[in-house]
Amino acid sequence: MILVCGGLADVVTELVCARLEDLRYPYRLLNLGFYPDGYRVTWTWNGGVPSGRISCSDWELDLDDVSGVFVRGVELEAHAPFSTIPTGLEGAALGESQAALTAMLEHLRCPVANRVTGSWSNNSKPYQALHIRAVGLAIPRTLITSDPAAARAFYEECRGEVIFKSLSGERSIVRRMEPRDLDRLHLLRSCVAQFQAYVPGDNIRVHTVGDRLFATRARTAAVDYRYAGAQGHELEMESTTLPPAIIEACHQLADVFGLLIAGIDLKQTKEDEWYCFEVNPSPGFSFYELHTGQPISAALADELRAGIST
Repeated sequence: MILVCGGLADVVTELVCARLEDLRYPYRLLNLGFYPDGYRVTWTWNGGVPSGRISCSDWELDLDDVSGVFVRGVELEAHAPFSTIPTGLEGAALGESQAALTAMLEHLRCPVANRVTGSWSNNSKPYQALHIRAVGLAIPRTLITSDPAAARAFYEECRGEVIFKSLSGERSIVRRMEPRDLDRLHLLRSCVAQFQAYVPGDNIRVHTVGDRLFATRARTAAVDYRYAGAQGHELEMESTTLPPAIIEACHQLADVFGLLIAGIDLKQTKEDEWYCFEVNPSPGFSFYELHTGQPISAALADELRAGIST
């Protein structure tokens, strides 16, 4: 039995559930949009492995019968109103209940997409960059600083061809620096940022799912192709193939972080140079599957159904 932990308001979780139904793979949904209301999760340690059960009004699931888990967290603002939690304590209640569930999922023997230990790397882009270089992939020239003078010097050395973005796992819109941004550099003293030399070329999003790999080429004039439409730009997306060395490096990255499914952001220049920007441990793969028809969700479903013990 596959266990899905997520909220149906999330399009990725919805796609996973729909694919499991299409494939007739048995699964249970622990709807994190309502959890812990309506659910009872009881478990104890049994030889270092969680043993117990999850139940709600419609079903009961023994942890020993779980072949694989897909999990995507739900933020407080996407959570339904709590029925028993006092006003003002909703965030603490949600954090505590999700932490307890995470601890259990972390130690199940079945495949989990993805365990929290594999996701921590995304909280630090510099840490990820060390591993990206270790597998032989290049990263753009980068400056991480809270010093306005250093940022200005980097901008000048790159002749104004610079983008900037967040250092953490929080989603941010990648922007290209403009001369007017120089007047805002004093704000860096309050919040460190990451600057990189702009790399022209095609964006390539790679999804690794176990031993399988799906690559999507995105062509657009927008700096951040994810927001091309909102910025008035056209976006073309299609499945593509990668050189064997790049394929191997992507699988190595997923393995080093312990990710059953990973979203890896690459760029290919006209000179056939390849750069890697980051590894996403909770990729929104529905966006790519719906545009290209690549069977990412089906591959994930197969991995979770296989139930290979770790």
